[in-house]
Amino acid sequence: MRAAIGGKERPSKRPGAAGPEALQRHHGLVNGGAGSSRLNCSAMRRAFIAIAWVLLTAVSGSAQARVHRAPAHARQPVVVELYTSQGCSSCVAADLLLDDLADRPGVLALTFAVDYWDYLGWNDTFAKPEFSARQRGYMQRLAMREVYTPQIIVGGQQQAAGADKAKVEALIHAVQGSAADPPRLKLLRHGKVQVGQGSAPPGGAEVWLVRYDPGVQKVLVKRGENRGQTLVERNVVRDLVKLGVWRGKTRVYAPPAALPDGKALRSSILLQAARSGRIIAVLQKVQ
Repeated sequence: MRAAIGGKERPSKRPGAAGPEALQRHHGLVNGGAGSSRLNCSAMRRAFIAIAWVLLTAVSGSAQARVHRAPAHARQPVVVELYTSQGCSSCVAADLLLDDLADRPGVLALTFAVDYWDYLGWNDTFAKPEFSARQRGYMQRLAMREVYTPQIIVGGQQQAAGADKAKVEALIHAVQGSAADPPRLKLLRHGKVQVGQGSAPPGGAEVWLVRYDPGVQKVLVKRGENRGQTLVERNVVRDLVKLGVWRGKTRVYAPPAALPDGKALRSSILLQAARSGRIIAVLQKVQ
């Protein structure tokens, strides 16, 4: 006769070994009845619960890992502002660089034409005093001695010579990699814009409406340093309007009426720190 012990068959009798009945008593198989069965079921339940807990913990940990890997906020486009003049010979290369950046995803490239070189013999056809004033504001924030063209401002914080492609690329990359937690900008009915609640910078922020022509502009310059040349300009800003201030609470702003040629223009909203000039949030393609 053989008895099953631990899943293997062993002789039930050998010199000096306990008999089958003793072995069965030792393993709870005799005189245990239903009690031993309950003990075995309880042990199985405990084992099942332990295995289930391990599996649930592994699944939960995997889900948490996926959450941590996901970005907390959608990436904001990097605003690249070129300050240029049709009367500036060194601006030609910068205009072409801006043209290339205008097609890049994740970048909002804008051309601001300034008027302080008009006295050289050619009046820039797109220049406005408010564009020159905006550049002077950057000059003060960046502690520069004077304004110049061509100049590129990236993210409202850093500047580079407009034709210095390597430095401009480095500044764009740096802004794209910086952490941000911007308030939500939302387009409402009738062209109104809502800036959601968030953390306002010291001194608050300003809400700007920028209207620009997304097409390619070709201008034949007849006088001045660029006489006889046809300049190529892209995303030329035609209108710049301050809609108001933002101090951290949700607020709605009403843009002014569109320009007479507004159908050809594209609009964006910039939320910009009043003191530092940093672009906090951007709402592209408002209209």
